[in-house]
This record gives sequence, structure tokens and C-alpha cells, in this order.
Amino acid sequence: QVQLVESGGGLVQAGGSLRLSCAASGSIFSINAMGWYRQAPGKQRELVAAISSGGSVSYADSVKGRFTISRDNAKNTVHLQMNSLKSEDTAVYFCAAGVRLTTGWDFNNGYWGQGTQVTVSS
Repeated sequence: QVQLVESGGGLVQAGGSLRLSCAASGSIFSINAMGWYRQAPGKQRELVAAISSGGSVSYADSVKGRFTISRDNAKNTVHLQMNSLKSEDTAVYFCAAGVRLTTGWDFNNGYWGQGTQVTVSS
């Protein structure tokens, strides 16, 4: 089992910044990728950003150039720096741990945090 603890959500004005963090513990040898998903009311969950232990990254088109994902392998922590926030970024953000495959990311069979609310006021 892998436990994920998220922090850093909150309320921010449009154009502002927030930094989300997620600390992993437990059987971390079973994962080689971490990522952030978000789900807004009435919308499907979407992958926002992901990073592998080797440093490969992926971003949703809607956040490219504004969000940056990074990880500290020594601390088993992943961060999501969110800049130039927009009202449409409002959602519950979930940290996920899984694996990076040759065919893409697999978080569905991995582990999930409880989520942290990000609210961007316009």
C-alpha cells in the first residue's frame, strides 16, 4: 500500500498562484510515477500533470505554460506549481501514484489521495 497526503489547496484570485504538494509513504517501490488529477463539479476527472521517477512529464493542454510538476525522489514528494490561475481551474485536485508504461500512464490501478480543493475567484 501507498499512502498519499496532499497539502496546499485553498482560495486564490484569478491570476494568482498556488503550490500543491503530495507526500508518498509505504510501498513506494511499487510506483514509478506520480501525478495530479482534478475534478470540477459536473465534469469528468482529468489528468492535469504527471511525472515519472526518471523525470518524464506530461501536461494537459489546458495547463501547459502555467503549471509545473516536479518531484523530490529523496523525499517521495511531488509538487504542482500553479501560476496564472483561472476560474476554470477551480476543482478538487487529487494526487495519484502509479506507473509509467511504454504506452502511457497508469494511475487507475494505483493509489489516490483524498483530494484538496482549489478555488479560483474571478
